[in-house]
Amino acid sequence: MRVITQQELGGPEVLTIVDAPAPRPLPTEVLVRVKAIGLNPLEARLRAGEFPLIGGLPFVLGWDISGVVEDGPQTWRFRPGDEVFGMPLFPRAANAYAEVVAAPALHLVRKPASLSHVEAAALPVVGLTAWQGLVDLAGVGAGDRVLVHGGGGGVGHVAIQIAKALGAHVITTASAAKRKFVEGFGADEVVDYTEVDFAEVVRDVDVVLDTIGGDVVERSLAVLRPGGHLVTAVAESDPGLVAKVEAAGMRFSGVAVDPDPVGLRGLVDLVEQGGLRVHMQETFPFDRVADAHRVLDGGHLQGKLVLTV
Repeated sequence: MRVITQQELGGPEVLTIVDAPAPRPLPTEVLVRVKAIGLNPLEARLRAGEFPLIGGLPFVLGWDISGVVEDGPQTWRFRPGDEVFGMPLFPRAANAYAEVVAAPALHLVRKPASLSHVEAAALPVVGLTAWQGLVDLAGVGAGDRVLVHGGGGGVGHVAIQIAKALGAHVITTASAAKRKFVEGFGADEVVDYTEVDFAEVVRDVDVVLDTIGGDVVERSLAVLRPGGHLVTAVAESDPGLVAKVEAAGMRFSGVAVDPDPVGLRGLVDLVEQGGLRVHMQETFPFDRVADAHRVLDGGHLQGKLVLTV
């Protein structure tokens, strides 16, 4: 098989395609012939060496996959030919930038016919981050006011749709260029963060879902109602922030996304009900992974990037 690896840390040019033996699935694992790979900003940071997560060099990036089961000799969950998707092993190395991946069967679910492999590969990390933040941690329900920071991004545009499906009134921050984009996914109010300070115009929010970090997290306290819930996917391990939130009489949750077949099936249900779709900003063939990472490095994504295999 071919695999995308790197021998050194650095820019997109360090990503190289090499031939490697196909992995052998362990008991309870399946071998997946990959059709598409979702890309996430985290992977660009790992490639550049901003922080360690998956061990020393050389390593293979990636988690989001969609493909077809080729083998699974000791699991009852899938059979050869089943179409599956998921984000196996996160945050441990899943070696997903490859043509073939061995993954725990429990970390995958069946791909519905209503999702292409490209769409399915784009969904797991961003979808589970939003699902675990809004459903599992915050328990968003009908009538809640929810502020989603970064509504035009990968997590953000999915979070808007999940919150709407739960019956919430959704406010989001986005640039003017992305206003129509986020409104198309159901945002009830859009705050242009380039022109207006959201902390001055938004009030009485039940839940804030932060995907930005920095001072945005602390400034979000000003918009929460008493007892409101701040959920962050960026500053989840900041003890100083936790103390400030609790001192203000509010709740804090950090969402460090993990593989979750229950959440994945919840996302599938929303897709099949017509309440969720994932937007691809651009797709790239496997051989152009460096070009895809250059787009990742540029930031300000609108939806997701996907490699096709």
